[in-house]
Amino acid sequence: MSLMRQLNDYRLTTAEILYHLPDHPTLLQSYIWQDLDIAPQYPVLNKFLAFWRREIEGNLHSVRVASCKLSSPGRMRHTDAMLNIH
Repeated sequence: MSLMRQLNDYRLTTAEILYHLPDHPTLLQSYIWQDLDIAPQYPVLNKFLAFWRREIEGNLHSVRVASCKLSSPGRMRHTDAMLNIH
C-alpha cells in the first residue's frame, strides 16, 4: 500500500507540533508526527490535528511542516575514473 501511495504523489511529511502543557499552560512541549501525505493540502495531517483539537487537552501553539518525495526519477552521471582490480 505504501508504494501505491507514493505513486499517487504522497510524500513523507514530518510535522513538529508545539503545544501548551495542560497543567502548566505557560510551558510548551514538542511532538513530532510523521506519515505519508499529499502536499500542499496535507489531508492526513489535518485529520490528525482535528483529532488533537477534539481529544487531547494540550492546546496547539504552532505546527511546522516539511515534506519530500520518496520516489523520484533516477539520475545519470558520468564517471570521473575507471579502475580495474584483478
